[in-house]
Amino acid sequence: MKASPPVVRRSSALAANLGLSERVFSSAADRAMSRSIDAGLDRVEAGLVREVGFADPIAGESARYLLDAGGKRVRPMLTLLTAQLGDGVVDDVVVAAEAIEVTHLASLYHDDVMDQSDRRRGVPSAQTVWGNTVAILTGDLLFARASQLMAGLGERAIRLQASTFERLVMGQLHETTGPRPGEDPVAHYIQVLADKTGSLIAAAARAGVIFSRADPAYELPVVEFGERIGVAFQLIDDVIDLSPQPEATGKVPGTDLRAGVVTLPILRLREAAATDAASADLLARIERDVMPASRDAAEARDAYDTNTGAVRTIPSATAIDGIVGELREHAVTRATLEEAHRWAREAVEALAPLPDGSVKKALTRFAETVVERSS
Repeated sequence: MKASPPVVRRSSALAANLGLSERVFSSAADRAMSRSIDAGLDRVEAGLVREVGFADPIAGESARYLLDAGGKRVRPMLTLLTAQLGDGVVDDVVVAAEAIEVTHLASLYHDDVMDQSDRRRGVPSAQTVWGNTVAILTGDLLFARASQLMAGLGERAIRLQASTFERLVMGQLHETTGPRPGEDPVAHYIQVLADKTGSLIAAAARAGVIFSRADPAYELPVVEFGERIGVAFQLIDDVIDLSPQPEATGKVPGTDLRAGVVTLPILRLREAAATDAASADLLARIERDVMPASRDAAEARDAYDTNTGAVRTIPSATAIDGIVGELREHAVTRATLEEAHRWAREAVEALAPLPDGSVKKALTRFAETVVERSS
C-alpha cells in the first residue's frame, strides 16, 4: 500500500499575527476558532483596502501607503479573538476590527511626524515622502474614516472610539510636554504608555466582546488585559532598543537614545545616579555624547563644551555603541525587563473571570510572547 503524502497545513494567521506557536491550537475547538478568525481577518483585510481607498488621488495614495507596507494586524486580531466569547465573527465585529486598525494606522502617521521618524514598517515614513502637512492630514482623514465606521455601529461604538481617541491624543501630549514639576517621572511615563498603546489594545479587545454580544462581565477583564499588555509591550521595546543584534531587531542599538527619546532605563538610571557615582557617570556620558541635545550643534568632529570652555572631541560611532552597551548591561535595564514581565503577569491575572478555553489560552500565550521578544 502506497503511503499517503504528509498533510501540509497553512500557518494560522492567528498564530502568526499574535506570535503564537501552532501547538497552542491542539484541540478541535482551538482549530475551529483559529479557522473562524482567519476567515474574519481576510474580511478585515479586504475592508481595510476599501476603507482607505479615497477617491482623491493624493489622499488615496498617501492613505494606502502604510497599509501596503504591511503590519501584523494585532489589534483587529484581538477583536476577532475576544469575539469568540460571544457570537463570533459577525458583521459588526468585522466593522469594529476595521475601525480599530484604521485608527492605529492614523496614529502612525501622526507619531512619525511628532517623532521625526525616517522609516516605518521598512519603508520611508510618510512625511519623508510627502512632508509633514500631507502626513498629518492623511492621519486626520484616517481618524475620520474610523469614526465613520464606528458611527455605523451605534452610540456605544461612537463613545468607545471617542474615548480611545482622546487618550491617544493625551498620551502624545503628555509625552511631548513631559512630567509636571513634582510629578513622578516614572509614573508619568507609564501613563503615557498606557494612553498611547494600552488604550487602543484595550479598545480592540473590548470591541470584540461588545459587538459579538458576549457576556458584559467579560468587558472589564479584557480591558485590563489590554491596558497592561500594552505597557508590557512598550517596556520590552525599551529593552529591545538596546539590543546588540540589529539584524534581529531591525534597529540600530540605542535608536531611541540617539533620537533623544527618554525610556524607562534612562528614567531608572537618573534615579540611580542620585546615590551611585558609576550610574551618574554613565548618565552624564549618555546625555552628553549619545542623546542629540549636545550633538546637533556640532557639525564638525570637534565641538565647544560650554560647561568647561574647552574643545572636546565628538565620540566615534564605536564609542557611542560602547556607551549603549554599558546601559544594556546596567541593572536598570534588567529592572525594566522585570517590570515588563510584571505587567504581563498582571495582564494574565486579569483574565481570571473569563471561562477556561481557547480564548483565554490564546490571550495568555500572547502575553507570554510579548515579553519573550527580548530573549
